[in-house]
Amino acid sequence: MLEKIADKWTIMILTVICPKPSRFNEIKRRLDGITHKSLADALKRLERNGLVTRTVLPTAPIGVEYAITPLGHSLKQPFEALCSWALKNGGELEAACMRYDQGKH
Repeated sequence: MLEKIADKWTIMILTVICPKPSRFNEIKRRLDGITHKSLADALKRLERNGLVTRTVLPTAPIGVEYAITPLGHSLKQPFEALCSWALKNGGELEAACMRYDQGKH
């Protein structure tokens, strides 16, 4: 189950669309470093898992908007707790990595 929500981009995508629905290019602009293919694949996976809805807009050219579902919103608190933990313990994790890497030489 964790592999469906804990991959590299899921948390960041949901964070972008949590406040308001967004179009594909808007999401891509806000996620520095994500490729078109990675974003498209992630959004399809999130839609399949019921975390995101995809709405085709009646515009010319046709636009597509992505919105977070109630199930996706239910991840907000756990994600915020994870981010808080990472901010609090990031330095300790880095120090542990350095100690480990120095011991390998």
